[in-house]
Amino acid sequence: MLHSQIAMLTYEEALAHVLGTMPAVNPEKIPVAEAAGRFLVEPISSTLDLPPFDNSAMDGYAVRAADVASASADRPVALRLVGQVGAGQVFAGTVGMQTCVRLFTGTPLPAGADAVVMQEDTRADGETVHVLDRARPWENVRLRGEDVKVGASLAVPGTRLGAGHLNLLAAVGTASVRVGRRPRVALVATGSELRPPGKPLAPGQIYESNRPMLAALLAECGAEARVFPLVPDSLTRTRSALQRAFADCDAVVTTGGASVGQLDFVKAAFAELGGSQEFWKVAIKPGKPFVFGQLGGRFLFGLPGNPVSAFTTFLLLVRPALLRWQGATDTGLPSYRGTLAEPLVNRGDRRHFVRVCVDAEGSVHSAGTQASHMLHSLAAANGLVDVPPETTLAAGMVVRVLRWG
Repeated sequence: MLHSQIAMLTYEEALAHVLGTMPAVNPEKIPVAEAAGRFLVEPISSTLDLPPFDNSAMDGYAVRAADVASASADRPVALRLVGQVGAGQVFAGTVGMQTCVRLFTGTPLPAGADAVVMQEDTRADGETVHVLDRARPWENVRLRGEDVKVGASLAVPGTRLGAGHLNLLAAVGTASVRVGRRPRVALVATGSELRPPGKPLAPGQIYESNRPMLAALLAECGAEARVFPLVPDSLTRTRSALQRAFADCDAVVTTGGASVGQLDFVKAAFAELGGSQEFWKVAIKPGKPFVFGQLGGRFLFGLPGNPVSAFTTFLLLVRPALLRWQGATDTGLPSYRGTLAEPLVNRGDRRHFVRVCVDAEGSVHSAGTQASHMLHSLAAANGLVDVPPETTLAAGMVVRVLRWG
């Protein structure tokens, strides 16, 4: 348990503690075709050259460059056609003086040839091919190993595999990879005022919207969401819900009930289950009440109930933890430079992660009213700007914008 459990932690302190608490990666072996978005846990090296043989870069004719060095449209060079090979075939003979072989993109370069004349620069006449332009040695030839050589590193541990990685791995014959297992994460929303969308509202009730938002964020960072039923404000019901969630999942993300109100039961219910609360206050806005704890090797992330606070604390503290859990080496949000189109003001004593909208030209605007219950500005935002306490960032300043998705 942190010495500063009661004190408010800086964002860096809270993040370092959360990341440092994540367990060793639990690897699993899966087919390459199913590995998009997963994190490697072991290095992969190539077992063959790419291309695996010299081959034609286009449809045309394999020639000896010396034979066509003087070819032009006005003075074509005539070559004798001695064969044709398609992709997946190999020419059994040799390209000798004043001969050529018809081939296609990807066809292995025949022995004796050292260039390919593209078909647009030729005119075929039966068994004679007239070459209308010269070819330099190795022109239009893809050389063996020019892309990847045997033993070359293809991907390192912590790499998140994208479509390009899958293409490369498949091209060298990799059928399966070892990746970090995806965490199962329970989503538990607390609050007697909450109703699921589609149900009628009684006076004083609101529709619950955090679980769909968080389920989308969990999917983006590779976790498997388990959405649990709404929990009314009751210590007994909260404890029961947490018990079921921890029994089924690697981590539990709650919304609401994490502060010090009379009806905030998450911390008390967690303690009754034997959970160890590490900290529950972070010096950021929005999102000061944030509970982090452990129970039997599983983790509690208690988010505020206000949607903007839940969104921000998830991105800043939960997302990095779940990425590290899967073996990621880079757990931060992607960041880009942008230019403020208007001032961003923070008059408070906590750093404020302001919701902004960045346009295609890199101009950064406030996404709207920054109160933690304002959903319209959350939907309009595509980035966060970290504004220090009691600071005004002037229009025209270049700032770092944290992005998601």
